[in-house]
Amino acid sequence: MSDDNPLAPPPWLNAPPVEAYPFEESHDLRVGPKLHPTLDGLLPYIGVWRGRGRGGFPTIEDFDFAQEIRISHDGRPFLHYESRAWILDEQSRPVRPAGREVGWWRPVLDGGRATDELEALLTTPTGVMELHIGRRKGTQVEFVTDAVVRTSTAKEVTAGHRLFGIVDGALLYAQDMAAVGQPLSPHLSARLIRVAG
Repeated sequence: MSDDNPLAPPPWLNAPPVEAYPFEESHDLRVGPKLHPTLDGLLPYIGVWRGRGRGGFPTIEDFDFAQEIRISHDGRPFLHYESRAWILDEQSRPVRPAGREVGWWRPVLDGGRATDELEALLTTPTGVMELHIGRRKGTQVEFVTDAVVRTSTAKEVTAGHRLFGIVDGALLYAQDMAAVGQPLSPHLSARLIRVAG
């Protein structure tokens, strides 16, 4: 906007296209940006993980699923978390896509240094956003919901609890959920192995 013509179009309106995002993100600590030192305690989680799990809830039938979780960083003091799952039939064949999530894990800092406390923000395409607070103890991470925000068309989810751990080189987790009038109940559990990173 110029002083001569306050209604002139902004300079970016007709600017040429830009190149691809110029900053690298990596799930492999051997390449890409240097890991931010506040993430050292979460280093075992960085990578691409795939495996199988079992799901259920008081209002639905139990189901088997496969899952891929990608945990990466771009040199700043947080981890990018992305999960996608798919339902499996009795012969372990893919049936249909299942849950997806994207979000960020970040350590709580005190004087610029990471504490064992964590914050996580996770969002689903079904209209649910969960803010978690948690704690890291060795290679175990535990999260509980601090707040749940839903769109007007999302299923009612009111609380959650997640426990992650690195056990014998595998990523194990269990997730409890309170939803659709049911109290906190087991929902998902899985064992995933590192396939990259």
